[in-house]
Amino acid sequence: MLDFTLDEEQQMLDSTIKRFAEERLRKVYRDAEEDGVVPEDVVQAGWEIGVLPTGLPEAYGGFGEYSAVTGAIAMEQFAWGDLALTFNIMAPNLVAIPLVLSGTEEQKESYLPQFAGMKPPRMTAALIEPRIKFDPRALESTAVAEGGDYLLNGTKSMVPLADGAELLLVYAAENGQTQGFLVPGNAEGLTIGDREKVMGINALPLFRVEMESVRVPAANKLGGEEGLDFDRILNHSRVALGAAAVGVARAGYEYAREYAKQRVQFGEPIAHRQSIAFMLAEMAIDVESARLLVWETAWELDQGEDATRAATVMKYYIDDIVVDTADRAVQVLGGYGYIREYPVELWLRNARGFAHFDGLAII
Repeated sequence: MLDFTLDEEQQMLDSTIKRFAEERLRKVYRDAEEDGVVPEDVVQAGWEIGVLPTGLPEAYGGFGEYSAVTGAIAMEQFAWGDLALTFNIMAPNLVAIPLVLSGTEEQKESYLPQFAGMKPPRMTAALIEPRIKFDPRALESTAVAEGGDYLLNGTKSMVPLADGAELLLVYAAENGQTQGFLVPGNAEGLTIGDREKVMGINALPLFRVEMESVRVPAANKLGGEEGLDFDRILNHSRVALGAAAVGVARAGYEYAREYAKQRVQFGEPIAHRQSIAFMLAEMAIDVESARLLVWETAWELDQGEDATRAATVMKYYIDDIVVDTADRAVQVLGGYGYIREYPVELWLRNARGFAHFDGLAII
C-alpha cells in the first residue's frame, strides 16, 4: 500500500514554498503577467529556497536527496502562487535534471556544480517545435554526425529564457530517435528570434530558436555515444507539468470556494445553492484525484520503474481536469470571472496551455 504522508523535511519544504507563494508570488503575478516582465528579485528568492540543489548529488555540490515526489510537492505549491513565475524559478531544472538522469560522468562534472551556487545559471532547453500534432518522440529538428561533431538543423518554439541563455539543451532527432545536445548560447548558426506572443504565462519570456548547421562536439551529446532514454526524461517533465496543473486547479477551486461563501444573493451565500455546491464538490474531487495520480507517477520514477504508461495517463487526464476546474471557477464568479481584476480568467488562460507545455518544466 502506498503511503504519501509527507515526512518532516517534505512538510517543511511544503510550508516554506506555500508561504513564499502567498507572500511573494501572489503579490506580483498580475503585474508580471500584464507587463510581461520577470521580477528578478522574486525569481532569485525562489531559487534560494534550494529545491534543485537539494536534489543534486553531493559529489557535484548538492545535498544528494533527489526525489520526484518531493519535486512534485514543490512544483504544486509554486504553481499555486503563479505558473509563469514558477517556470522562471524552475528553468535551470530543464538542463540539470536531464544531466542527472542521463549525463556522462564528464558532463556531470562539467555542468552540475553550476547549479549549486547562490544564483541560478542561465540555461534552458528547447524541445517544442512549431507544427501541428507536435510529437516529442518524432522531431523534425535533426542531428547528423559529421566527423567528431554533430550538425544541428531545425526550428524550436516556446523556448523559455532563450535570449539570455549561456547554454541550451536542444533536443533533435538522430536517426529518428530523440536525443539531447548541449549547445552554447553563442554557437555559430544559432539564432534567437523574437519573443513569442502567447495566450497566457506572459511573465515567462518564450522565444523562437533557429538552427542552421550548428556544429557541436560529439562530447556534447547528452549521455555520450549511448545517448539518452528520452521516455524517462519526458516522464519526469510530465510529472512536473502535472504537479503544476494541480497547483493551478487548486488555486481556482480555493478562490471559487471562498468567493461562493462570501457572495450573498437573495439573502444567503451562493455556496448554499445546490448547483454551486455540487460544482465546488466536483472541483475538490478532481484536484485530489489529480494530485494522487501525480504522486503515484512520481513514486514510480523514484523506484526506478518505467512510468511511461502512468505518466501518459496522468498527463491526458490532468490536461482536461485543470481546464475544467479553472473554467468552473470562472463560472462560480459569474460575470466577475471574465474581468481581469479577478485571477480566475488568468488561471483559465494558463490552464489551456498545459496540453502544449511539454518540455517547459521538469523535476
